[in-house]
Amino acid sequence: MINKRTDRIDLRLYPGAKEALQAATALRHKSVSEFVLDSALSAANEVLAERYHFGLDAKKWEAFQTALDAPTQSLPRIEKLTQEVGFFD
Repeated sequence: MINKRTDRIDLRLYPGAKEALQAATALRHKSVSEFVLDSALSAANEVLAERYHFGLDAKKWEAFQTALDAPTQSLPRIEKLTQEVGFFD
């Protein structure tokens, strides 16, 4: 099954920006749409990866593992809240 592109994004840009995009796309043998889409998706994936992946040095990793392995703490105020009737109940 071929995914068909149906959604659009319109951009307003300075003439110099358009010329730079056209020059870059010619070097990559792509259309401006393909070049902009590839570049934007690459940047989006990088931003999203920063949200879901993080690196720790050995000391911080050990502290993280210790925190995960620690027993849970009783939080009476939270327990009380979960037992109260909610606004929409």
